[in-house]
Amino acid sequence: MKILHISTRLILGGSQENTILSCEGQARVGHEVHLAFGPIYGPEGSMLERAQSFTTECGRKITTHEVPDMVRQLSPLRDARCYRQLRALIEAIRPDIVHTHSSKAGIIGRLAAWNVREAASRSSKPRPAVVHTIHGPPFMPVEGSMLQRAKLRLANSIYTLAERTAARRCHAIISVADAMTEQFLARGIGHRALYTTVRSGIELAPYLDEATIGASAAARAKLCEHIAQLGTPRPFIIGTVARLAQYKGHDDLLSAVALLMATDPALASRICLLWVGDGWWRDRLVSRARAIGMRVITNDSSPSQPPIPPHTELTKGPILLLTGMVPPDEVPRQIRMMDVLCHPSYREGLPRTVPQALLCRVLPIAYDVDGTREACIDGQTGRLIAPGDVAALAQALQWAAANPDAARIMAENGHQRCIKLWSTQAMLTGLDAVYAEAIARASR
Repeated sequence: MKILHISTRLILGGSQENTILSCEGQARVGHEVHLAFGPIYGPEGSMLERAQSFTTECGRKITTHEVPDMVRQLSPLRDARCYRQLRALIEAIRPDIVHTHSSKAGIIGRLAAWNVREAASRSSKPRPAVVHTIHGPPFMPVEGSMLQRAKLRLANSIYTLAERTAARRCHAIISVADAMTEQFLARGIGHRALYTTVRSGIELAPYLDEATIGASAAARAKLCEHIAQLGTPRPFIIGTVARLAQYKGHDDLLSAVALLMATDPALASRICLLWVGDGWWRDRLVSRARAIGMRVITNDSSPSQPPIPPHTELTKGPILLLTGMVPPDEVPRQIRMMDVLCHPSYREGLPRTVPQALLCRVLPIAYDVDGTREACIDGQTGRLIAPGDVAALAQALQWAAANPDAARIMAENGHQRCIKLWSTQAMLTGLDAVYAEAIARASR
């Protein structure tokens, strides 16, 4: 088949990694794969080099297309131009499948693909079949001032209406978690028969390879040695793997550390936050960490190695280590350095970092939002916290530090489950089935 994937931004992130893995797997089995995306800029990294450098053993590549006016924010003029650009691209490629990813690309891409299909309706084989994946909800939590809440409600209403329209213009919708299907149906978006859950695939080899596991253990030992030089001989390493951006919950984690500094100074003195990733909120978060008395150490120049603190302005207090942006194949090593993976995010589809932690046999502690509970089962494979409950988040961290054996058992419980449910091959098999059904519906 000829397959065109469309994604809003090809930055480093879970939905983008899902899309790249899909493209690579489909190219390997002989499909002609195209990938369209908007301009990439800012501190959030890029997966473009990986897409452009990929080649199968027989020389098949992923053909990439930058769509100049594909932008994340609502922009009526640019969105109209983006629609025309995508429609022209689809008409030029004439794919069998248009597979859209993320909200903006999903709405505009489905409208463009459907209208191309209608224009070709007099053909004996009109193309393409149209498929969309929900990686996460476009609907923002309603919070802030009265004006801000009104703006968020309006934006959510606009997205709901747009998603309802787009759902009538596709043959299948893929959810990365059952929770996404339920949320969209509750808003009157599509009908149940349109939805299929296909969990986001993860490359398992870096998480299961014994040599990689051994190297990660050595890296953690080296990291602990460096932290000991700062006067923290038994660090309790709390990690996050997320963009330093809104709704990812880094502020809540800092608040939980501040609470522990007041209520459990013995534990607080051992805390080392290991933040993997970068983003627009970095400077503000670093300033806040310093304001509550944390020692901040950056390691942007060599993210593949443990952070080596040259000096710090404080001699006591919890530590914040920032790795900066790291490539996806570095993530397993970083997670294995952690005692717990903390993911207090306010909106997710199904956060890849949670099953990634379980693949590394590291306990996840996460907010109970969207599809997170489908990987982190409270009391069985991790700890779930009500969103925004900073006191409960601090208590869960205390429990994990005081009960390492119980935490290890929970993580082990989730390990084999994640191998079965989150493999790349399972995802590709699921996509094949959805594509076949979408083509059958399109032919009818």
